Amino acid sequence: MNLARVALYNKSPFLEPYLKLCDFECEQEIPRSSMMIASDDVFNFMLNRRALNQKANFLCEELFDLYNEVKYRRRRKDVVNNHSDIELFDRNMAILESESKLQFAKKSLTGNVREYSNGESALQYFQEKIDENALYLLDEPENSLSPEKQTQLAEYIENSARGCGCQFIIANHSPFLLAMKRSRIYDLDSYPVEVKKWTELENVRLYRDFFKEHESEF
Repeated sequence: MNLARVALYNKSPFLEPYLKLCDFECEQEIPRSSMMIASDDVFNFMLNRRALNQKANFLCEELFDLYNEVKYRRRRKDVVNNHSDIELFDRNMAILESESKLQFAKKSLTGNVREYSNGESALQYFQEKIDENALYLLDEPENSLSPEKQTQLAEYIENSARGCGCQFIIANHSPFLLAMKRSRIYDLDSYPVEVKKWTELENVRLYRDFFKEHESEF
């Protein structure tokens, strides 16, 4: 299918023989914007965002020091009267006009990424990558997502399939995703593979039994 993917595919000596066994012909042309999204893609996105946030935090500390230098250790007259460097003058004036060093830092770092939780970052990754009229292969998208975020992702996938012409093939164990409306579920743990309701899956029934056992504690 040659679907696009950001992270590299995992390779082993058995990959090529396995792919040959899975070979098939697709009668319809797959849209160009189609892609595969795996856990590695989401994790890499979160790590890159974390690195950007760490860099922003470091720059913020530098801006705090600069604010203190201009605001408290230099005379306002010296700052205002120094016109030799227009950029420096504008920066110093921005410091003097700011109510606090935090306000100055926020204005100076408007282009940086704001802090997100891992779940927020993962959910945003799917929202940014999923486009209209495309096929998406999702490998365990529930990773890094809280139950609340899994529910939001399920809703986003349902809306994308119903209103945006998208089709999804998803490998997952999340009851929140398995319960999506109008989905066809293949139980790959059965032999031969069977189509089942999400409530018939062993994994989901383990959840049910667990909560039933602790029902009196709620």
